[in-house]
Amino acid sequence: MVIYQVRPTIKNAKTAVMKQLFLLFALFMIVESSAQQTPRPLKTVTFSGSGYELGLQHGKALKKEIGEVIMAWKENTSIQLGKDANVVLEEFFGYARFEEAIKKWTPELYEEVQGIAEGAGQRLKDVLVLNLLDEFWVYVVALQNHHCSGMGVPARNGNPGYIAQNMDLENYIDGFQVLMRLNRTEQRPEQLILTYPGLIALNGINESGIGVCVNTIMQLRASSSGLPVAFVIRRIINSTDKEDLLSFIQSVNHASGQNYLIGIRGEVFDFEASANKVVRFDPQNDNGTVYHTNHPIVNDDLKPGFEAYNPDRQEELAATSSNSHLRLKAVESRMMANAVIDDVMIKEALRSRDHAENPVCRSNNHNGRGFTFASVIMTHSDQPFLQVLAGPPDESTFQRVEFSSREK
Repeated sequence: MVIYQVRPTIKNAKTAVMKQLFLLFALFMIVESSAQQTPRPLKTVTFSGSGYELGLQHGKALKKEIGEVIMAWKENTSIQLGKDANVVLEEFFGYARFEEAIKKWTPELYEEVQGIAEGAGQRLKDVLVLNLLDEFWVYVVALQNHHCSGMGVPARNGNPGYIAQNMDLENYIDGFQVLMRLNRTEQRPEQLILTYPGLIALNGINESGIGVCVNTIMQLRASSSGLPVAFVIRRIINSTDKEDLLSFIQSVNHASGQNYLIGIRGEVFDFEASANKVVRFDPQNDNGTVYHTNHPIVNDDLKPGFEAYNPDRQEELAATSSNSHLRLKAVESRMMANAVIDDVMIKEALRSRDHAENPVCRSNNHNGRGFTFASVIMTHSDQPFLQVLAGPPDESTFQRVEFSSREK
């Protein structure tokens, strides 16, 4: 009889424990779901000065975060490549010969990176590699990291111009979203820059109405001695002169295959840049819109092995069901839908998920395939401003950020 009395007790106890575990699991899922819907914080920082002084402020203000980013980068690199990140770093800098180009074209930015390293108490190489994001991807042929989607709308008939982008990055960088304001100097306009700690720029706009968004084009030829993408971006938004800017983007030796979507006071220009060519892309739409993802559309300066992406043979060879092609189709359909495109329509495009596995807007599923780090819309009106949010744009609301007033 004792045995039969004990068994029901154990069974009842197990049932009670299972119920408690189920309730705890349900509560966890509710909390987790709620957390996923909570808007990510967008850290905002403001720096002054130029060159080394500017970087020193950056390094000191974000010292803790820069250390965390470097640790996360190394952990991610070791996992992805199956090799100690410090060894990979030394091998990379054996290949990379970017310093000469940086010092030639943007010497003050090289000093800025030095200042960041000094202020953060980090090795220069560890900070420099953060500023060679695309160049490192090119080095390790990290095709899976590139899923940015950009679009541009020219100013017409009293309507402002726009350039916009979902900036997609690797999962490990989530939580480090930063909006950096650089105060104006006599040589430089005020700037609003999307970035993360230790990096001089991902994209940005200045108070004179010049902005740039970018998309990696891994298939195009690269140069180990060209000017890296982050430095090209800052050179663009340091500029106030249209002709100087257009001359620079088409004449500089580019380190990485990259698409530069540039807004200049309501005009929109799109250039596919590679080591040997810079070709303007203009789809000749009636409403003037342009859009781009992560494959070449007009530049045929391809790396060996990427013949399927030759623009002259797209219909014959290209994998038009690829991630980049599907996203381009989603953006294109929206940018061509109306004679006048406004920021509401742009937000719809940035939030779109037309294809379940290859959406424009990408959640952080912690699956190693990357996510939408941040989304930006740059408005090129008489008084330019930025709309920005951290994370995928369908998870929170854009905030408007304006430039400071000039003292009279």
